[in-house]
Amino acid sequence: MKKVVLAGFISVMVMTACKKDNQTAEKSLQQQKIEFQARQLDIEKQKLAIEKERIVYEAQKKADSIVADKKTKAVAENNSRPQVIRETKTVYRDRASSSNSSNGTYANNGSSSSASQGTTKKKGMSKAAKGTIIGTVGGAAAGAIISKNNRGLGAVIGGVVGGATGYTIGRAGDRKDGRVQPK
Repeated sequence: MKKVVLAGFISVMVMTACKKDNQTAEKSLQQQKIEFQARQLDIEKQKLAIEKERIVYEAQKKADSIVADKKTKAVAENNSRPQVIRETKTVYRDRASSSNSSNGTYANNGSSSSASQGTTKKKGMSKAAKGTIIGTVGGAAAGAIISKNNRGLGAVIGGVVGGATGYTIGRAGDRKDGRVQPK
């Protein structure tokens, strides 16, 4: 009798458990459908917002191009008129960068050499920088080739020595050109 009661009790439990699972499965399936539809709506809203932003961007781009075109036409119109030069300025530059004395071959305008150097500005890499780069690369290559046992160490040592040598030679060239004041 105990076995029959126990078997009946277990069958009742299993039946009620199966019913609850079916109901919860149906609810969760419906919830998943609703959540999926909500996500789809969010995605559609984002697509619409992106499309709206694209239209606004294109309209702004078109307006900006019209404004830029008007500015270009105005500048072209102003440049087409002849311009009158009202004032001219002559700038004399001394050839000797470190002395004011004239040796008879070049004209001296009476201004100091520092003022004439202030009007000319050097651009680009200096010869010292170029020499350092070339010396470092060449020295590293030579050091790696020469050193048979440890090529990395040879490249480092060669690069340092080559860079220092290239800098020294380039600095001397800068002094000759007047880019750097002589010692």
